[in-house]
Amino acid sequence: MLRDLQQLPKLSDSISYLYIEHAALTQDKYGLLVLQEGSKVYLPVAALTVLLLGPGTRTTHAAIKTLADNGCTVVWVGEDGTRYYAHGRGETRRARHLLHQARLVSDPRLRLEVCRRMYRHRFQEPLEPHLTLQQLRGMEGARVRTAYAQASVRHNVPWEGRRYRLGQWERNDPINRALSAANALLNGLCHAAIVAGGYSPALGFIHTGNYRSFVYDIADLYKVEITIPTAFRVVGESTERVEPRVRQACRAVFKEQKLLQRILPDIAEVLDVPEPLLRPEKQDAEPGEPKPLWDPPPEVEAALLEQIGESSWS
Repeated sequence: MLRDLQQLPKLSDSISYLYIEHAALTQDKYGLLVLQEGSKVYLPVAALTVLLLGPGTRTTHAAIKTLADNGCTVVWVGEDGTRYYAHGRGETRRARHLLHQARLVSDPRLRLEVCRRMYRHRFQEPLEPHLTLQQLRGMEGARVRTAYAQASVRHNVPWEGRRYRLGQWERNDPINRALSAANALLNGLCHAAIVAGGYSPALGFIHTGNYRSFVYDIADLYKVEITIPTAFRVVGESTERVEPRVRQACRAVFKEQKLLQRILPDIAEVLDVPEPLLRPEKQDAEPGEPKPLWDPPPEVEAALLEQIGESSWS
């Protein structure tokens, strides 16, 4: 994990991340230090914007304070990042990505455009302009059902449909347990990337009303490509110890497909994030200063004041 800190992988062009596990993170007089299997490595915290803390990681108050002071997101995750548990402070002290997301989700026309881009990303082909959102959902349902059927034949796994009995895990057949376990890992990885990028997991476009709606939106971009074939392959090999084996297989595929590095660029694509918002930003001189302040468009404010004035005299 820590062999070459000069070539950190990228979540996007503007965000570098580092994953550590089974290590101690501490602060000494020289900087932020990782202790792992008898080795000592100093982290380039000033250049690091996302730190993923995996299983077996211990840290100190001073180390977390140093990361926060340098504007680095800290995300507590499962093995290889495939579970999201918690995070501390976003990689940016500004809310520009969140504000862009909120603007899109609050305008029905813009939100529909995002939904269409999400479906276009899944189909990997242009969409006919007359198709409604309900029709696109139907097309997506057919695409997913076809993926299940093809994987069933390819790996000789009986398939009777996607079923999940809440609270009765062992009553689900092996392939449905494998799919649920694989999708849980995928959701965790997407959740970690979303908070690292300064977006809200709750502000979904296709999904809505759940604190992880946007997580489900983004995870759905990859299920047919990654979790469905992986789950069927694992069950086709054996129905024993399905859950741990599918988790291990998914982690390997996530690494092979470089999924963590793809998620934020894909989010930028489906949200049509303007180029200036993707560039690294200069931090505020005083991070705690509550600025800038919002000013309404003059015509909007004038119309509202006029409306208030009329109602107060009625």
